Amino acid sequence: MKRKFFIIILSVALLFFAVNSFSAENEIYIVRLSGAISPATADFLKQGIDKASDNNASCIIVELDTPGGLAESMRDIVMAILASRIPVVVYVSPGGARAASAGVMITMAADIAAMAPGTNIGAAHPVGVSGKKIDETMSEKVVNDIVAHAKSVAAKRGRNIKWVERAIRESVSITETEALKKNVIDIVATDMDDLIKQINGRKIKDKGIIKLDNLKRTILKENIRTKILKIISDPNIAYILMMIGLAGIYFELSNPGVIFPGVVGSVAIVLAFFSFQTLPVNYAGILLIILAFIFFIMEMKVASYGLLSIAGVTSLFLGSLMLFENVSPELGLSWKVFLPTIIMISGFFVAVASLVFKAQTSKPKTGAAGLVGEIGIVKEDIMPEGKVFVHGELWNATSKNRINSGAKVRVIKVINLMLYVEPMTIDRLEK
Repeated sequence: MKRKFFIIILSVALLFFAVNSFSAENEIYIVRLSGAISPATADFLKQGIDKASDNNASCIIVELDTPGGLAESMRDIVMAILASRIPVVVYVSPGGARAASAGVMITMAADIAAMAPGTNIGAAHPVGVSGKKIDETMSEKVVNDIVAHAKSVAAKRGRNIKWVERAIRESVSITETEALKKNVIDIVATDMDDLIKQINGRKIKDKGIIKLDNLKRTILKENIRTKILKIISDPNIAYILMMIGLAGIYFELSNPGVIFPGVVGSVAIVLAFFSFQTLPVNYAGILLIILAFIFFIMEMKVASYGLLSIAGVTSLFLGSLMLFENVSPELGLSWKVFLPTIIMISGFFVAVASLVFKAQTSKPKTGAAGLVGEIGIVKEDIMPEGKVFVHGELWNATSKNRINSGAKVRVIKVINLMLYVEPMTIDRLEK
């Protein structure tokens, strides 16, 4: 009896593990990559590949639609794909999507490369800041490096090496039909179902056969961390955060005790520098922006008659222009963001500095010092001391000359709460 019971338990356990193994073996993970390739997208895809590998999925499908992005992030993605223990399928979709620039390399690295009708791939020539080509010497070095990497990846996957080189050197781009003919991709699939049908049963070198019968699909979505990282990894957002941070701290320094601008500015600065860690930043640009900040602070302390403000605006402009280097147009600093931000931030700094300067140099409005130059009426004869009514208050006053009650006098100085006055002349009274 005990032996039968043991056999039943063992059979159930074996069946349970067999079902689980079967389920895991026929599960696919789907990851959607759209927009510019950045550290956030690279991190998201690497996490997806790791999760699919840990769960022993049959494969992971990457739906790709990108205009390009950062070269370093692209390399991270390519390395993750090449190191994956499970097959990685890159599917350029939906119709109208593209795999441009960095997207070419990601597609080339896939175990299976596929495209949907109405898509294109190519135009992988590296560019500099704001889409401008980098100088000739540096361009040759960068292009040769990327070409060597691309040819190595294409050779590993058995794809068209000559076309990949042309895509980088000449920025050529082709449709999905041409890509299939030229051995750039492996499949043209109308939709996800068609893609799964075509890759089912395919043998992948060193990774076995893809089995997709009794399929279970798991779609991986970006978490909050990835979404926030994608937002602040945008150079335009990082730049605006830095400007907000500097403006907030500057306002707090010029108006101590306000607190809120200082807190907001500090948080914005921290987020900006976190973003700069993920972007190709030129530190000379950061130093120029900080120097501009110092010039604006000095404007509050030194009577430079606007020279420090001009120096600050110039440093801010040059620093902003130099801030990011070797960034693709999709991840570059937009002129639509750059110019309005420069104008508003410079105007803010200059306005606050001028207000502080005026406050420091203007005549006091309150207290004893505020009485100098004011006109009062003598209430008690001054000979040489008496009483004067000024600003709704009665003050002790003295003068070199005798002044009768009812006469108007001007305050010339205040010492120890004693007003030193002079009689108003007829000419002054008429004015």
